[in-house]
Amino acid sequence: MTDDERRTGGEARRRKILGNAWVDKSAAGANAFNADFLDLITRYAWGEIWTRPQFDERTRRILVIGTMMALQHWDEFRMHVRAALTEGGFTPDDIKEILLQQAIYCGVPAANHAIKEASSVMRELGLLAP
Repeated sequence: MTDDERRTGGEARRRKILGNAWVDKSAAGANAFNADFLDLITRYAWGEIWTRPQFDERTRRILVIGTMMALQHWDEFRMHVRAALTEGGFTPDDIKEILLQQAIYCGVPAANHAIKEASSVMRELGLLAP
């Protein structure tokens, strides 16, 4: 696969997973400093890894949400929870089950914070009462 094919496939997959609005916002923020990084993640994270056939998109979403919780990368966690709910067909109960599963392996403090962050995203989307 060429870099151009990775870039094209990565762009398409990124849009499918995160939604056009998110990707357009990210692209609008490109500048001379971050453009190479954005190209790198488009080609490799999205074009090389997310396009592999071994796991379906739902499985990959679950893995990413759980990993972001484990690593406590809350901006990425929120982005992927939002995308799972708006683009991936996940329900709030699906997110809850991921967080309960991860609570056992990542610890209660990480799960406690993840519940707070996921709840905030769900309130923003109108999926959870204030």
